[in-house]
Amino acid sequence: MDQTDLADRFDAQRSRLRAIAYRILGSLAEADDAVQEAWLRLQRSDPAEIGNLEAWLTTVVTRIALNGIRDRRDQPLDSFRPEPVIDSADGTDPEYEALLSDGVGVAMQVVLESLSPAERVAFVLHDMFAVPFAEIAALLGRSPEATRQLASRARREVRGNAPVPDADISAQREVINAYFAAAREGDLDRLVAVLAPDVVLRAHRLNRAASELHGADRVARSARAGAGQAGRYGASARPVLVNGSVGLVAYRRDAPVSVVAFTVVSGKIAAIDMFHNPELVRDLVS
Repeated sequence: MDQTDLADRFDAQRSRLRAIAYRILGSLAEADDAVQEAWLRLQRSDPAEIGNLEAWLTTVVTRIALNGIRDRRDQPLDSFRPEPVIDSADGTDPEYEALLSDGVGVAMQVVLESLSPAERVAFVLHDMFAVPFAEIAALLGRSPEATRQLASRARREVRGNAPVPDADISAQREVINAYFAAAREGDLDRLVAVLAPDVVLRAHRLNRAASELHGADRVARSARAGAGQAGRYGASARPVLVNGSVGLVAYRRDAPVSVVAFTVVSGKIAAIDMFHNPELVRDLVS
Protein backbone atom coordinates (compact mmCIF):
# COMPACT_ATOMS: atom_id res chain seq x y z
CA MET A 1 0.00 0.00 0.00
CA ASP A 2 1.51 3.35 -1.03
CA GLN A 3 1.16 6.64 0.86
CA THR A 4 -1.70 7.82 -1.35
CA ASP A 5 -3.77 4.70 -0.59
CA LEU A 6 -2.92 5.04 3.09
CA ALA A 7 -3.99 8.69 3.14
CA ASP A 8 -7.27 7.84 1.40
CA ARG A 9 -8.08 5.10 3.90
CA PHE A 10 -7.22 7.40 6.79
CA ASP A 11 -9.40 10.20 5.40
CA ALA A 12 -12.31 7.76 5.20
CA GLN A 13 -11.95 7.30 8.99
CA ARG A 14 -11.17 10.91 9.89
CA SER A 15 -14.68 12.12 10.79
CA ARG A 16 -15.29 9.05 12.97
CA LEU A 17 -11.97 9.47 14.75
CA ARG A 18 -12.65 13.16 15.32
CA ALA A 19 -16.05 12.34 16.81
CA ILE A 20 -14.52 9.78 19.19
CA ALA A 21 -11.81 12.20 20.30
CA TYR A 22 -14.26 15.07 20.83
CA ARG A 23 -16.55 12.97 23.00
CA ILE A 24 -13.62 11.84 25.15
CA LEU A 25 -11.74 15.15 25.34
CA GLY A 26 -14.64 17.62 25.20
CA SER A 27 -12.50 19.96 23.08
CA LEU A 28 -12.62 20.26 19.31
CA ALA A 29 -9.09 21.67 19.10
CA GLU A 30 -7.68 18.81 21.19
CA ALA A 31 -9.69 16.30 19.15
CA ASP A 32 -8.16 17.63 15.94
CA ASP A 33 -4.70 17.38 17.51
CA ALA A 34 -5.38 13.77 18.51
CA VAL A 35 -6.47 12.85 14.98
CA GLN A 36 -3.41 14.53 13.49
CA GLU A 37 -1.15 12.65 15.91
CA ALA A 38 -2.83 9.39 14.89
CA TRP A 39 -2.03 10.15 11.26
CA LEU A 40 1.63 10.81 12.10
CA ARG A 41 1.84 7.51 13.98
CA LEU A 42 0.24 5.70 11.06
CA GLN A 43 2.86 7.15 8.71
CA ARG A 44 5.60 5.80 10.99
CA SER A 45 4.02 2.34 11.09
CA ASP A 46 4.19 -0.57 8.68
CA PRO A 47 0.70 -0.91 7.12
CA ALA A 48 1.40 -4.58 6.41
CA GLU A 49 1.47 -5.24 10.15
CA ILE A 50 -1.93 -3.59 10.72
CA GLY A 51 -4.66 -6.17 10.32
CA ASN A 52 -7.73 -3.99 10.90
CA LEU A 53 -7.01 -0.35 10.15
CA GLU A 54 -10.28 0.97 11.65
CA ALA A 55 -9.68 -0.84 14.94
CA TRP A 56 -6.01 0.22 14.99
CA LEU A 57 -6.87 3.88 14.45
CA THR A 58 -9.65 3.76 17.05
CA THR A 59 -7.22 2.38 19.60
CA VAL A 60 -4.52 4.93 18.78
CA VAL A 61 -6.85 7.95 18.90
CA THR A 62 -8.46 6.74 22.11
CA ARG A 63 -5.08 6.26 23.80
CA ILE A 64 -3.98 9.73 22.72
CA ALA A 65 -7.24 11.20 24.05
CA LEU A 66 -6.96 9.23 27.29
CA ASN A 67 -3.44 10.52 27.84
CA GLY A 68 -4.69 14.02 27.08
CA ILE A 69 -7.31 13.78 29.85
CA ARG A 70 -4.74 12.54 32.33
CA ASP A 71 -2.13 15.16 31.38
CA ARG A 72 -4.51 18.09 31.72
CA ARG A 73 -5.34 17.42 35.38
CA ASP A 74 -2.40 19.45 36.67
CA GLN A 75 -2.48 22.09 33.93
CA PRO A 76 -4.42 25.36 33.89
CA LEU A 77 -7.35 25.34 31.47
CA ASP A 78 -7.04 27.47 28.37
CA SER A 79 -10.49 26.65 26.97
CA PHE A 80 -13.94 25.68 28.18
CA ARG A 81 -14.55 22.13 29.38
CA PRO A 82 -16.65 21.04 27.66
CA GLU A 83 -16.03 23.25 24.66
CA PRO A 84 -19.28 24.00 22.79
CA VAL A 85 -19.47 23.49 19.03
CA ILE A 86 -21.06 26.50 17.31
CA ASP A 87 -22.88 26.27 13.97
CA SER A 88 -25.10 28.69 12.09
CA ALA A 89 -28.77 28.81 13.05
CA ASP A 90 -29.77 26.80 9.98
CA GLY A 91 -27.13 24.12 10.63
CA THR A 92 -25.55 24.32 7.20
CA ASP A 93 -22.01 23.24 8.09
CA PRO A 94 -21.56 19.57 7.07
CA GLU A 95 -18.35 19.46 9.10
CA TYR A 96 -20.41 18.96 12.25
CA GLU A 97 -22.82 16.31 10.97
CA ALA A 98 -20.66 13.32 11.90
CA LEU A 99 -19.30 15.06 14.98
CA LEU A 100 -22.77 15.53 16.50
CA SER A 101 -24.66 12.69 14.81
CA ASP A 102 -25.44 10.91 18.09
CA GLY A 103 -27.16 13.91 19.62
CA VAL A 104 -24.13 14.87 21.69
CA GLY A 105 -25.59 18.02 23.16
CA VAL A 106 -23.89 20.23 25.71
CA ALA A 107 -25.74 18.51 28.57
CA MET A 108 -24.28 15.15 27.58
CA GLN A 109 -20.78 16.60 27.21
CA VAL A 110 -21.09 18.07 30.71
CA VAL A 111 -21.93 14.61 32.08
CA LEU A 112 -19.12 12.95 30.10
CA GLU A 113 -16.73 15.51 31.56
CA SER A 114 -17.75 14.42 35.07
CA LEU A 115 -16.96 10.74 34.49
CA SER A 116 -13.64 9.12 35.22
CA PRO A 117 -11.40 8.73 32.14
CA ALA A 118 -11.97 4.97 32.05
CA GLU A 119 -15.76 5.34 32.37
CA ARG A 120 -15.80 7.92 29.61
CA VAL A 121 -13.79 5.74 27.24
CA ALA A 122 -15.87 2.62 27.95
CA PHE A 123 -19.17 4.44 27.41
CA VAL A 124 -18.11 6.42 24.34
CA LEU A 125 -16.53 3.50 22.52
CA HIS A 126 -19.18 0.90 23.34
CA ASP A 127 -22.45 2.86 23.47
CA MET A 128 -21.69 5.41 20.76
CA PHE A 129 -19.36 3.54 18.40
CA ALA A 130 -20.24 -0.13 19.01
CA VAL A 131 -16.68 -1.17 19.87
CA PRO A 132 -16.75 -4.61 21.55
CA PHE A 133 -15.97 -4.73 25.26
CA ALA A 134 -13.05 -7.10 24.65
CA GLU A 135 -11.28 -4.47 22.53
CA ILE A 136 -12.00 -1.69 25.02
CA ALA A 137 -10.78 -3.89 27.88
CA ALA A 138 -7.45 -4.46 26.15
CA LEU A 139 -7.10 -0.73 25.60
CA LEU A 140 -7.85 0.11 29.25
CA GLY A 141 -5.93 -2.80 30.75
CA ARG A 142 -9.11 -4.11 32.44
CA SER A 143 -11.10 -7.31 32.18
CA PRO A 144 -14.10 -7.32 29.82
CA GLU A 145 -16.44 -7.63 32.81
CA ALA A 146 -14.84 -4.67 34.59
CA THR A 147 -15.07 -2.68 31.37
CA ARG A 148 -18.75 -3.60 31.04
CA GLN A 149 -19.33 -2.30 34.57
CA LEU A 150 -17.53 0.97 33.75
CA ALA A 151 -19.84 1.50 30.78
CA SER A 152 -22.89 0.59 32.85
CA ARG A 153 -22.06 3.17 35.54
CA ALA A 154 -21.44 5.81 32.91
CA ARG A 155 -24.71 4.93 31.16
CA ARG A 156 -26.68 5.45 34.36
CA GLU A 157 -25.08 8.86 34.82
CA VAL A 158 -25.86 9.90 31.26
CA ARG A 159 -29.46 8.69 31.39
CA GLY A 160 -30.05 10.37 34.72
CA ASN A 161 -28.37 13.70 33.99
CA ALA A 162 -28.26 14.21 30.22
CA PRO A 163 -31.77 14.06 28.73
CA VAL A 164 -31.98 13.63 24.97
CA PRO A 165 -32.99 16.96 23.35
CA ASP A 166 -36.12 17.20 21.21
CA ALA A 167 -35.25 16.61 17.57
CA ASP A 168 -37.38 19.39 16.04
CA ILE A 169 -35.22 22.54 15.91
CA SER A 170 -38.18 24.75 14.95
CA ALA A 171 -40.14 23.53 17.98
CA GLN A 172 -37.09 24.11 20.18
CA ARG A 173 -36.85 27.67 18.87
CA GLU A 174 -40.52 28.35 19.69
CA VAL A 175 -39.88 27.32 23.30
CA ILE A 176 -36.78 29.53 23.52
CA ASN A 177 -38.61 32.49 21.97
CA ALA A 178 -41.37 32.09 24.56
CA TYR A 179 -38.74 31.98 27.30
CA PHE A 180 -37.11 35.24 26.19
CA ALA A 181 -40.44 36.99 25.63
CA ALA A 182 -41.52 36.13 29.17
CA ALA A 183 -38.13 37.21 30.56
CA ARG A 184 -38.25 40.58 28.81
CA GLU A 185 -41.77 41.20 30.11
CA GLY A 186 -40.83 40.04 33.60
CA ASP A 187 -43.61 37.43 33.61
CA LEU A 188 -42.48 34.88 36.18
CA ASP A 189 -45.43 32.52 35.66
CA ARG A 190 -44.84 32.29 31.91
CA LEU A 191 -41.15 31.70 32.51
CA VAL A 192 -41.84 28.86 34.90
CA ALA A 193 -44.30 27.39 32.40
CA VAL A 194 -41.58 26.83 29.76
CA LEU A 195 -39.06 25.39 32.23
CA ALA A 196 -38.88 21.79 33.40
CA PRO A 197 -39.44 21.56 37.18
CA ASP A 198 -35.89 20.24 37.69
CA VAL A 199 -34.21 22.56 35.15
CA VAL A 200 -30.55 23.35 35.77
CA LEU A 201 -28.73 26.50 34.75
CA ARG A 202 -24.94 26.13 34.54
CA ALA A 203 -22.52 29.05 34.17
CA HIS A 204 -19.20 27.83 32.74
CA ARG A 205 -16.15 29.98 33.38
CA LEU A 206 -12.45 29.50 32.86
CA ASN A 207 -10.36 27.70 35.50
CA ARG A 208 -13.25 26.97 37.82
CA ALA A 209 -16.13 24.53 38.15
CA ALA A 210 -19.44 25.59 36.66
CA SER A 211 -21.81 27.29 39.09
CA GLU A 212 -25.29 25.78 39.06
CA LEU A 213 -28.81 26.95 39.75
CA HIS A 214 -31.56 24.34 40.13
CA GLY A 215 -35.34 24.47 39.88
CA ALA A 216 -37.82 26.31 37.68
CA ASP A 217 -38.59 29.13 40.12
CA ARG A 218 -34.94 30.01 40.78
CA VAL A 219 -33.96 29.81 37.11
CA ALA A 220 -36.99 31.91 36.12
CA ARG A 221 -36.06 34.63 38.60
CA SER A 222 -32.48 34.62 37.32
CA ALA A 223 -33.72 34.92 33.71
CA ARG A 224 -35.95 37.85 34.60
CA ALA A 225 -33.08 39.65 36.32
CA GLY A 226 -30.72 38.88 33.43
CA ALA A 227 -33.14 40.30 30.85
CA GLY A 228 -33.25 43.56 32.78
CA GLN A 229 -29.46 43.79 32.88
CA ALA A 230 -29.18 43.02 29.16
CA GLY A 231 -31.56 45.86 28.38
CA ARG A 232 -29.58 48.33 30.45
CA TYR A 233 -26.26 47.41 28.85
CA GLY A 234 -27.54 47.35 25.29
CA ALA A 235 -26.78 43.66 24.75
CA SER A 236 -27.91 41.85 21.61
CA ALA A 237 -27.97 38.22 20.51
CA ARG A 238 -27.55 36.10 17.37
CA PRO A 239 -29.27 32.70 17.09
CA VAL A 240 -26.96 29.73 16.50
CA LEU A 241 -26.90 25.99 17.02
CA VAL A 242 -24.79 24.80 19.92
CA ASN A 243 -23.89 21.12 19.69
CA GLY A 244 -26.83 20.68 17.36
CA SER A 245 -29.46 22.35 19.57
CA VAL A 246 -30.85 25.87 19.74
CA GLY A 247 -28.62 28.47 21.33
CA LEU A 248 -27.35 32.01 20.92
CA VAL A 249 -24.27 34.18 21.00
CA ALA A 250 -24.66 37.29 23.14
CA TYR A 251 -22.97 40.53 22.08
CA ARG A 252 -22.11 43.71 23.89
CA ARG A 253 -21.10 46.68 21.74
CA ASP A 254 -20.79 44.30 18.75
CA ALA A 255 -18.30 42.04 20.55
CA PRO A 256 -19.29 38.43 21.40
CA VAL A 257 -19.19 37.90 25.16
CA SER A 258 -21.03 34.65 25.86
CA VAL A 259 -22.59 31.55 24.33
CA VAL A 260 -25.84 30.12 25.67
CA ALA A 261 -26.99 26.57 24.92
CA PHE A 262 -30.50 25.25 25.65
CA THR A 263 -31.56 21.64 26.11
CA VAL A 264 -35.27 21.31 25.31
CA VAL A 265 -36.91 18.03 26.32
CA SER A 266 -40.61 17.30 25.76
CA GLY A 267 -41.27 20.95 25.02
CA LYS A 268 -39.67 22.24 28.23
CA ILE A 269 -36.23 23.72 28.86
CA ALA A 270 -34.37 21.08 30.87
CA ALA A 271 -30.94 22.73 30.94
CA ILE A 272 -29.31 26.05 30.13
CA ASP A 273 -25.54 26.22 29.73
CA MET A 274 -23.90 29.64 29.66
CA PHE A 275 -20.27 30.08 28.59
CA HIS A 276 -18.76 33.37 29.77
CA ASN A 277 -15.36 34.60 28.67
CA PRO A 278 -15.13 37.19 25.88
CA GLU A 279 -11.71 36.04 24.67
CA LEU A 280 -12.67 32.37 24.44
CA VAL A 281 -16.10 33.13 23.01
CA ARG A 282 -14.51 35.22 20.30
CA ASP A 283 -12.40 32.23 19.29
CA LEU A 284 -15.46 29.97 19.22
CA VAL A 285 -17.55 32.18 16.95
CA SER A 286 -14.81 33.51 14.67
